[in-house]
Amino acid sequence: MARDTGPTDRISRRFGVALFGPSKALERRPYPPGQHGARGARRKKSDYAVALGEKQKLRLQYGILEKQFRRYFAEAQRRRGITGDILVQLLETRLDNVCYRLGMGNTRRASRQLVGHGHIRVNGRRVDVPSYCVKAGDVITVCDNTRSQQLAARALDLTAARPVMDWLSFDNDSLTGNVNRLPDAEEIDTMVNVRLVVELYSR
Repeated sequence: MARDTGPTDRISRRFGVALFGPSKALERRPYPPGQHGARGARRKKSDYAVALGEKQKLRLQYGILEKQFRRYFAEAQRRRGITGDILVQLLETRLDNVCYRLGMGNTRRASRQLVGHGHIRVNGRRVDVPSYCVKAGDVITVCDNTRSQQLAARALDLTAARPVMDWLSFDNDSLTGNVNRLPDAEEIDTMVNVRLVVELYSR
């Protein structure tokens, strides 16, 4: 299963944004890593470099590789509507991301592992593919074995302060999440200028 496993703190420092959740390393050293990090941060970037950086931020946030990201972009272009909005929607409706949004994992990487190890069911069927695309009306549950229940309960304790997004709902007692509708691009804070990503791939 291909995935991005780079060092999260260094990546966050490179872009100056906490892409993977709160980062103490970024608070302590708010400049890019490396010998010339503090000085390099002051250099003016070309338009292409800025757009490339935005694309990398979006891709790395969701933990996917370049080839897979290109497939998502091609699918977004193929569909009717605003390409950038559809791209974000496709990324948000990945099963690993939905589990993260529901609080079943405290990070997207933890949620990806939860799905990959077979702890999640969709509409009563076990799904172990993190890139599985959920649809409106889908019901996501934790498998009823003890190990799965313990992992989900531990994650929910860590994410208790994080609100569930409006397009989802979650019942803590039954460990069941519902996809009420597909997300709107405006309600998702990607910390990225998606328009620049679309322009980069449209060149």
